[in-house]
Amino acid sequence: MSVPGLPHPFRWDGPLLAASLEHAEARFSGRAGGVSAGPYASLDLARYVPERAVAVRQNMERLAAMTGVSVERWAQNEQVHGTRVRRVADPSGLGDDGAPADGQTLTRAAGGAGVVLTADCLPVVVAGAGAVAVLHAGWRGLADGVLEEGVRALRELGTAGRLQALIGPGAGGCCFEVGTEVRAAFAADGVLPRAEPAPIDLKAIAARRLAAAGVAAVHDCDLCTMCATDPDTGTRRFFSHRADGGTTGRQAGIAWPS
Repeated sequence: MSVPGLPHPFRWDGPLLAASLEHAEARFSGRAGGVSAGPYASLDLARYVPERAVAVRQNMERLAAMTGVSVERWAQNEQVHGTRVRRVADPSGLGDDGAPADGQTLTRAAGGAGVVLTADCLPVVVAGAGAVAVLHAGWRGLADGVLEEGVRALRELGTAGRLQALIGPGAGGCCFEVGTEVRAAFAADGVLPRAEPAPIDLKAIAARRLAAAGVAAVHDCDLCTMCATDPDTGTRRFFSHRADGGTTGRQAGIAWPS
């Protein structure tokens, strides 16, 4: 699948996919723009993999320069496909608080950005007046309620009124074939059992769950990490755990209150 255009409010900002919401700015990285080599070329951001630390740190600094948010102002944790979403209300809470988390929620007073890493899982941004949540939603986290927990975190931090959401690049219903375990996890979402692997649309499930949680507007970038290609080069735009056979880099979803 080539990428001739993007749905509103997404746009290209150099190598980054960008979107502006009423109360937040978001950027989603891909393969391009970094220094890593081999299967991790080039903007690999796998922060919690020590053997790739030197190149990854350079790539983090490059992403920081592209977004204008220094690495020291990121809220980021090791991810475990769970539902913990951190609440960060002031600058002292930035960085890594030492416990795994699959989401970051920051108020404007925190003065930083939330970061999650993906390579087929969905990076999801939810924003309202004064705060933003950045969430890592693989199938387990999605089924267990990480998106609902992100909305809850925003409300607990005092965000009232209308919420908007972005669904960034992730494995799409065009390519993401799953077996009985995954399909059973989404039975309540209308996913029917199948004896053989068949595609599932996690983005559509995420959009419905966000709406049910009270998000007024959900925008999907409509980019699949497994098959989206750069029309100029014909190469795939994103790291994909499945398409790359399990040896690949990680891209980031980063967002901050505006």
